[in-house]
Amino acid sequence: MPRTPMTQLSPSDQERLRALRRMKAVALGALLFMAVVFVIAFAFQQRVGWLGYVRAAAEGGMVGALADWFAVTALFRRPLGLPIPHTAIIPNRKDEIGRTLGEFVETNFLAGDVVRTKLSSTHIALRAGEWLREPPHAERVGAEGATIATAVLGALSDDDVRDLITDLAREHLVAPEWGPPAGAWLEKIVDAGAHHGAVDLAADSIARWLDANAASFTGLVSRRLPGWVPKLAHRFVDDTVYHEAVKFVHAVQADPHHPARIAVDGYLTRLADNLQNDPATRAKLENAKASLFDSPRVGALAAEAWNTAKNGLLTALADPDSGLRRRAVQALQEVGERLTTDVALQHRVDTWVSDVAVFLVDRYRHDIASIITDTVERWDPAETTEKIELMVGRDLQYIRLNGTFVGALAGLAIFSLAHALIPGV
Repeated sequence: MPRTPMTQLSPSDQERLRALRRMKAVALGALLFMAVVFVIAFAFQQRVGWLGYVRAAAEGGMVGALADWFAVTALFRRPLGLPIPHTAIIPNRKDEIGRTLGEFVETNFLAGDVVRTKLSSTHIALRAGEWLREPPHAERVGAEGATIATAVLGALSDDDVRDLITDLAREHLVAPEWGPPAGAWLEKIVDAGAHHGAVDLAADSIARWLDANAASFTGLVSRRLPGWVPKLAHRFVDDTVYHEAVKFVHAVQADPHHPARIAVDGYLTRLADNLQNDPATRAKLENAKASLFDSPRVGALAAEAWNTAKNGLLTALADPDSGLRRRAVQALQEVGERLTTDVALQHRVDTWVSDVAVFLVDRYRHDIASIITDTVERWDPAETTEKIELMVGRDLQYIRLNGTFVGALAGLAIFSLAHALIPGV
């Protein structure tokens, strides 16, 4: 019968099969040897008295060999194909063996105290740190992490990411009302005088612009004068407006209590109050916010930003010499160094790993053990028998061989004891 792909033997299984066949041949040879010795001793024991002891030893050896052959064979199949009760134990009780093995592993190995005791003596953080601080190991972890990140980025749908960004933006930016928090934030700024720096910056910027753009005032006011006004008056009016503007800005710069600054303070105070309490002001802000986020240009910018970020990440992840990869490797080495030298960090990491492992074991121990049960249940009975016999069959043949010699010794001992106790037998 040809083997299915599930039962193809690996090279190690083929070696086990050859060893099993050799031991079967040895055990069978021992039985045949005892049978030959028995026949010879039985035939000549009347002529040579001491051959009776040899016959008894050979007889006991055959009995022991046959008994152990039956016992070993009954584990895997029916001896001689006969329907003897309690034979072919493994194929007939495969599922029960799998359940028992799963329960044994679950009870004795997947216990929280067992896992915690083992992990507490392992010094996971120290070993991980010693391994991770080595540059080749850190580079390997960095490379594997880059591969995983690249696969994740490649699997992401651009449309799904854009939809997710849009949903998050609407949930956390667009949906909440901006007015009250913005008003409260602005009120705190005004009360603390933190806006004065912005006013100073604005005044300085206007002053610099005025100094550099005096020509921009030419005709700014004079073009609105009647045509009969002389040109000289036009220039005088423009120069006067320009110089008054410069004087006003300089006065604002020089006087912290200038009426313009006070007016700005008053405006910001009113704006902060309106943002918190005036429905009309809050409605205007909400409308402006909605118009901004609903703008197609904003959506296009968000999509472009994601594509740019994604392509940049993919390029950096693919290049071992990129700044991202080098910084990742350096960070991994630093983590390894800290795990090696920082005892407190080692304790925290070891405790965290133990707690997580114990939690997973306590929560999923039955599911983990069920892997054994389910796997054995899916096995074909003949395949299960073959697997187990390949693993332990060679050692079981030693039982047959030992049974042959033990039986021979037992037979010799019984025969000798009988002759010693009952002379003439």
